[in-house]
Amino acid sequence: MTISRLPLADWPTPVEPAPRLARALGLEPDDLWIKRDDLTGLGGGGNKIRKLEHTVAQALAAGADTLVTTGAPQSNHARLTAAAAARAGLSAVLVFPGEPGGSGGAEGSGGSGGGNLVLDGLLGARAVWAGDVDQDGLAAAAARLAASLPAAALIPFGGSSVVGARGYVEGGHELLGQVPDLDTVVVALGSGGTMAGLVAALGPDKVLGVHTGAVDDPRTVVSDLVSGLTGLPPDPGALRIRDDQVGPGYAVQTDAVVTAMETAARTEGIVLDPVYTGRALAGLAAAVADGTVRRNRRTVFLHTGGLPGLFGHPSVARRWHGPQVLT
Repeated sequence: MTISRLPLADWPTPVEPAPRLARALGLEPDDLWIKRDDLTGLGGGGNKIRKLEHTVAQALAAGADTLVTTGAPQSNHARLTAAAAARAGLSAVLVFPGEPGGSGGAEGSGGSGGGNLVLDGLLGARAVWAGDVDQDGLAAAAARLAASLPAAALIPFGGSSVVGARGYVEGGHELLGQVPDLDTVVVALGSGGTMAGLVAALGPDKVLGVHTGAVDDPRTVVSDLVSGLTGLPPDPGALRIRDDQVGPGYAVQTDAVVTAMETAARTEGIVLDPVYTGRALAGLAAAVADGTVRRNRRTVFLHTGGLPGLFGHPSVARRWHGPQVLT
């Protein structure tokens, strides 16, 4: 039987109040809630599960026995593709830039073997290293590898195709059912599919994307995906996107990101990652400071997961490994 969606998690994910974080950001205690898409369960959790329910179903319908995808070595999408493949009885091949044990491309020291790479191996995925390539070169390497296999399906970078983004159309409707007075949902903008699905479900006025530096032209990427979902001509100018948190680049953590991670952890016990959710919360803090997000309006922060990646960034993790005192 052909299916259009492969169930990989239990829905809905919870929405939790964050009053102490709200106060720290300059909002009223009841203004801020967190949508816990980090609690999707499979393979360590995260937002990519919603996309993979659709892209893996498409692969199964095509008769695939192997999933091939790309990402930086600490890719949450790659980890969850490996988990989804295991759940569906498929093989997974993950194509990364750089060399094993080397700098690992865009996410810095992530090629050293920690963080998500440990889980990739535990889940049974095979890693293929493409060397010194840019994003187009990485995509080409994955396409060649998939073509060389007898029954492989190529899952797009970040799961962000029109098919994958359908998962966040569903997620947007789920969120609106939980928070009907929603004013703004704030989300990290990586490969674009999560934001695109939310925009298709909620409209562009209710979605604030915080660009992480994962793609060169996020506005065009998201608007094209929205167009594919809705059938309407793309309108990049209608999107609410902040590009003030990229800093020196995708791999580099700024002081604002570090502050955001500490604030979430020390007010609500919520752990963010340094590439996506840390940037998204830094963007929310900046939006409150400049009046883009205002008091007495219901704001939801979408926690998209990524905790394992923190342990693949030793330079970041060491920041909080303070001196130990024996008494």
